[in-house]
Amino acid sequence: MKYNTEEKRLALPEYGRNIQNMVDYCITIADREERKRCANTIINVMGNLFPHLRDVNDFKHILWDHLAIMSDFKLDIDYPYEIVKKENLNTRPPRIPYSNSRFHYRHYGKTLELMIQKATTYPDGPEKDQLIKLLATQMKKSFLTWNKETVDDRKIFKDLDELSDGKIILDEEEHKLLESRDLIARTNSNTNKKNYSRNKSR
Repeated sequence: MKYNTEEKRLALPEYGRNIQNMVDYCITIADREERKRCANTIINVMGNLFPHLRDVNDFKHILWDHLAIMSDFKLDIDYPYEIVKKENLNTRPPRIPYSNSRFHYRHYGKTLELMIQKATTYPDGPEKDQLIKLLATQMKKSFLTWNKETVDDRKIFKDLDELSDGKIILDEEEHKLLESRDLIARTNSNTNKKNYSRNKSR
């Protein structure tokens, strides 16, 4: 009896030893047309192993790439797609540059800061006033995720003034935000509703 540990290492273990044996046999077929028919049969079997992936874009292309890899690129056939090159298998993808932009306040996040800057470009009117109110409320909610107890509206208005470069100044007497406890209660209620819906759908 021969153990799997004594067999050659599988290039793609997810397909199993039998598929690998089929690929190895396919390489040895002398007739080119017969070899191509054998390869098509193997592709069909490989696809049947993962039927849930059939809706994935380029699923067939991926299978042909995998066939080439399992044959160690020795399978001489006319591939229906341009397959991956052997030398590209172990190359690292290009490094993704990270943003070096600094946060004024991490608890507000960069997106909220950008939205405040955008709001300063709006023409004066009800639409701008409503947007600023929504932004101030969101700032308070974001602040409360860091400080669970309370936050004074004066702090929010001061930060809004700073983040807008002095272009958005709210008066504490004229503009009232929701109380901290009400914001926390509303946030907890929305979270509970989402969790309930998620559990119900399972």
